Amino acid sequence: MLPDSDRSANFMHLNMSVMWLKRAALDIAYGSAAIATSPYWVWRMHRTGKLRTDWSARFGRVQPALPPRGNATIERRPRVLLHGVSVGEVNAIRLLVTQLAAQAKPPEIIVAATTDTGFARAQSLFEPLHRVVRYPFDLSFAVGRFLDATRPDVVVMVELEVWPNLTALCAERGIRLVVVNGRLSSRSFPRYRRVRLFVAPSFARLGAVSAQTSEYAQRFVALGVPSAHVRVGGTMKWDTAEIADQVDGADALAAELGIDRTRPVVVAGSTAPGEELLIANALPAGAQLIVAPRKPEWFRDAAEALVGSVRRTSGQRKSPTDRYVLDTIGELRKAYALADVVVVGRSFGALHGSDMMEPVALGKATVVGPRSGDFRETMDALKAGGGVVETSAPQLATVLARLLASPGEREQLAERGRAVIRAHQGATRRNVELIMSMLAERHPGGTVHA
Repeated sequence: MLPDSDRSANFMHLNMSVMWLKRAALDIAYGSAAIATSPYWVWRMHRTGKLRTDWSARFGRVQPALPPRGNATIERRPRVLLHGVSVGEVNAIRLLVTQLAAQAKPPEIIVAATTDTGFARAQSLFEPLHRVVRYPFDLSFAVGRFLDATRPDVVVMVELEVWPNLTALCAERGIRLVVVNGRLSSRSFPRYRRVRLFVAPSFARLGAVSAQTSEYAQRFVALGVPSAHVRVGGTMKWDTAEIADQVDGADALAAELGIDRTRPVVVAGSTAPGEELLIANALPAGAQLIVAPRKPEWFRDAAEALVGSVRRTSGQRKSPTDRYVLDTIGELRKAYALADVVVVGRSFGALHGSDMMEPVALGKATVVGPRSGDFRETMDALKAGGGVVETSAPQLATVLARLLASPGEREQLAERGRAVIRAHQGATRRNVELIMSMLAERHPGGTVHA
């Protein structure tokens, strides 16, 4: 009979072999899927200009390298990696980053983003105070290289992003995993549930989940997160919806486009193809329109649909048709500040809505189409409080004419919407407390020997 130490060593070796085989199988599955679908995604990335991305970073290389974390005799601050996929998730953590950095013993903060637009937005928001890095593909070697470079103590995932290799490698290294602003929509949850046997180990590795609603919390538990690790924290988007009457740069934007401030302005934010023309045709005579397509690859089509429109990047001023296309990233808030009425895009077609919270916080009368499923909780709260107008495409012209003719109704609508936002704020503070408690469990006293 083998001694206990030998049996333990053999068991550990077997366990490591099984983990390696699982990881290799997953990488092969990822690679096979990428090859099988390559004609589609290569064509799509070429068409949208995304083939010219940072491929090295997508395979886990962090350049320039992060500074070394010291030696065993030097105390250092714990390090938090905040991961948001794209612009929406990055925007959602603005206040979270600020509040983490303001703690009595603040951790080091690294922000990771996946998409090109998300990465650019994170750089504009957080650098040079905090390092921004690209999050890699979920290949084991890429994630391992990425974790070697970033060396986080806690990884915070915004909304979801529970990837198998990420969670497995973090668990092996003793890195705590947290989901904040946790969200499993009615569209994504059935897909996860169908492959629960595959995804449950990843969800079971989560040390904590702060879900936006009790419904989302129950869905995380159903997918394998221990119920003791799940809480309802609310959505941070209420906190990042900054209530303000003015926005820096809005006046300059109006002047550079040639907007007539004495005439009504309608801003259509985060539109999808086809909505630009729909909204333009619904405008009453004399109203000016600024459209901001949701994706850069939609900019050109929007400009072509609005004959005579002026694109922001063209350098031209004053559209003969009073139609303008905001084909930039990060200026939508400025455009909203110019609006008398805001129409929220991706809500009149086959998609599932866009965030309506920002224009409401800016005190704008906000109109949303019938499709807002991706923002159902926000929409339900604002509708219950009388803070938005929901309408169909055939009724849009009537709604816009009424609101533009009634400053009093616009003002009352905006104030009710702001009251709803104020009543729902506080999720960011609760998530900061959660993250700091996870760091305290791992490093009592707030510092750790490197």
